[in-house]
Amino acid sequence: MGALSVLRHSTGSLDKEQFEILNTFAAQANIALDNLHLLNQMRDANETLENVSRQLAKYMPPQLYDSIIEGDRQAAIASRRRKLTVFFSDIVDFSEITDQLEAEELTHLLNTYLSEMSRIAQKHGAYFDKFIGDAMMLYFGEPDSRGAQEDAAACVRMAIEMQRRLDALQKSWQGKGLIDRPFRSRIGINTGYCTVGNFGSEERMDYTAIGREVNLAARLEAECDPGGILLSAETYSLVGEWLSVEERAPVEMKGFKHPIRTFAATAIYAGDTASRSILHKDGTGFSVTVDLERMTSSARLRAVRYLQSVISELNK
Repeated sequence: MGALSVLRHSTGSLDKEQFEILNTFAAQANIALDNLHLLNQMRDANETLENVSRQLAKYMPPQLYDSIIEGDRQAAIASRRRKLTVFFSDIVDFSEITDQLEAEELTHLLNTYLSEMSRIAQKHGAYFDKFIGDAMMLYFGEPDSRGAQEDAAACVRMAIEMQRRLDALQKSWQGKGLIDRPFRSRIGINTGYCTVGNFGSEERMDYTAIGREVNLAARLEAECDPGGILLSAETYSLVGEWLSVEERAPVEMKGFKHPIRTFAATAIYAGDTASRSILHKDGTGFSVTVDLERMTSSARLRAVRYLQSVISELNK
């Protein structure tokens, strides 16, 4: 309901032309009010969509979410072959830890652990495939790849940082009396061609990677030492120039005809003797790794000259 009031400077009835002018003004006022109502509805709808969008972003990998929002990816059953470096991790003896902790304490520890690991994974550019309880599956090389060698290097550096961070968390939790047993993870990493894309039905699908190389990464994680990182031969071939490892005896694995060569990373914790020979620093736009133990005197001189030239370029 609405009313239109008109003030005249002289008495008398309105003529036809004046009535038409008033009718036109009333119609325009009505349109303006309708537009304002529609605008308020659109604002409410946008706020609802933004809230839903923020909530959905927490249930899917950032790369997948961004590509859907930007219209680069369609929800259709499709897949393609990509060379990936696949990462699997889980907590050692998690079922026993579950039995010893109250539900609230367990929830707090697990969420803290997963949050810290997720922050590190996002920092290194990993694609979040899934959380399976205490386990994580991540990979590098899709949807964006920096090349097989750099993808593998980013994954291994991420794994090392994760183990170091969990070691610090474990010491903190033990100091506070939250846990009385080791809280450690195993990590398996493999590189190879995988099938990646949308799998499922037209109504419900999952964007993931499958194939022999994914299975191998999961098997490596199961064979890994607590607190360690176990690499396949393919991954080691891409990072062997800078990573200190110990080759283990070939392992018979379910689903693989021949024994698998494995390599355990030996420079994980900052306090270990082995890690003191490794100098590594990552930052925006740069990455430097120096293995002092493997460098000859001439190699050190070449490295010094090269680093000096880099510093000269940076100072320009």
